[in-house]
Amino acid sequence: VQLQASGGGLVQPGGSLRLSCVASGSIAFINVMGWYRQAPGKQRELVAAITKAGRISYADSVKGRFTISPISSDNAKKTVYLQMNSLKSEDAAVYICTAVTGVDYWGQGTQVTVSS
Repeated sequence: VQLQASGGGLVQPGGSLRLSCVASGSIAFINVMGWYRQAPGKQRELVAAITKAGRISYADSVKGRFTISPISSDNAKKTVYLQMNSLKSEDAAVYICTAVTGVDYWGQGTQVTVSS
């Protein structure tokens, strides 16, 4: 499974971004897709994840502000989006897309900077 993340950038506090994660390769066995983030000097943390059945998990710090989309599929890829609203400075991090087939796969990450 290959993962391509995009959509990061610089945004002011209170602003919004939408991240995209596209999975390709052996996508038929993907059970979960989601996002982690890692800020400098901090541990990687789960932001949001969704199962193929639609069960969703969010970090407490993003509940009510972030929304993960259902996993969309076509023959060649699976895609999940993370809509991030009301961004705060503490949301700044590298956001890393993940997919799980029984094995964890990780994308390269996309940088989110929240600054005025």
